[in-house]
Amino acid sequence: MSSAQQRLSQVSSHLGLTKSGRDRILEKNPDDIVVTCALRTPITKGGKGGFKDTPASDLLYGAFKALLVRSQIDPALVEDIAVGNVLAPGGGATEFRAAALVAGFPESTALKSVNRQCSSGLQACVDIANQIRTGMIEIGIGAGVESMSLQYGPNAVTEFSDLLEGHKEAANCKVPMGTLSEAMAKDRNITRLSQDAFAASSFQKAIVAQQEGLFDEEIAPQTVTWENPKTGEKEQITVNKDDGVRTGITPESLSKIRAAFSKDGSIHAGNASQVSDGAAAVLLMKRSTAERLGQKIVGKYVAASVVGVPPLLMGIGPWKAIPKVYELAGIQQADVDIFEINEAFASQCLWCANELGLDLKKVNPKGGAIAFGHPLGCTGARQVSTLLTELRRTGKKVGITSMCVGTGMGMAAVWVAE
Repeated sequence: MSSAQQRLSQVSSHLGLTKSGRDRILEKNPDDIVVTCALRTPITKGGKGGFKDTPASDLLYGAFKALLVRSQIDPALVEDIAVGNVLAPGGGATEFRAAALVAGFPESTALKSVNRQCSSGLQACVDIANQIRTGMIEIGIGAGVESMSLQYGPNAVTEFSDLLEGHKEAANCKVPMGTLSEAMAKDRNITRLSQDAFAASSFQKAIVAQQEGLFDEEIAPQTVTWENPKTGEKEQITVNKDDGVRTGITPESLSKIRAAFSKDGSIHAGNASQVSDGAAAVLLMKRSTAERLGQKIVGKYVAASVVGVPPLLMGIGPWKAIPKVYELAGIQQADVDIFEINEAFASQCLWCANELGLDLKKVNPKGGAIAFGHPLGCTGARQVSTLLTELRRTGKKVGITSMCVGTGMGMAAVWVAE
């Protein structure tokens, strides 16, 4: 090797140019955007679960209160909160600001609501991370919440004007999720047998995780008022686990359920995400800030991607978003230890995983939305707590959260556990 080549090698080594992408994102720097607390409420069945009578604002209050208690952060230091939500009129902005005040945040703490459909909770976290990265704020919270029990239904979608109806691709934006997912399953040849096997696996993993207490660290139990459907009496109950998780689910038992969207279809209630209620919250700041305040660092945010896909193929969103976030983070697929991909439908999640060539053992190791639910605005924030908790428990480091998004989008983010 010539002296010039030796010098170039030394400079490259000094600059870290020879390090792998994984090594680079595992490095700790003062300007890293870190997570010092990530938690969620339990997720309960829409219309009949433990939160069926609890407004989204009250669920959010519970997540906020738990985050303040667990992190011991001075609420006056939190400068902004972003809350992902899909169904609330007006985006929930008014009642969510009120919930923050009731939880103990001062009037100096700002709040906004965010709606990018199923990725709203993740978008909220990313918005806060980017605000910190640019110096707009020092400390913030990305959160998400949904009461599908109280706000899910036809009123959640505005009627299209003649202008929108007259544009073919625009009109496709309002095709119901189940209908377009059924069409995608047929178009991409995703068999019912494979979907039912994937869905049964999600239930089975979630049951094991719940029985072994693997969700306990991420869950903040909530005491709420619940109306007994048999007596009509209101009771105070404490909800401390996801109540949609069911035992005894097998591909054979799922094969007996009637298809929901077409007579010869493959999608049904057992291999699609559950209608659910829940909230989640993630506390973010720079590493230097966390160290100065004595905040325990549980992980860090690295990068995020958002992409558009054809509205009728919205389910392929993660397939397009995940490779883009690899590029943005400077990593390769082999660098990732766990993938939390939202199970909107078994068909789309399975197709994305297979098309990307993912090891299914790395995908949703504690089950997913098919097993315990998908409160629309909550899921993106919920995945952060689920991912970081599991990475830390297993001694692994790098994870990705991702989901398909209604109207034809996908989103993904890279996180590192500490």
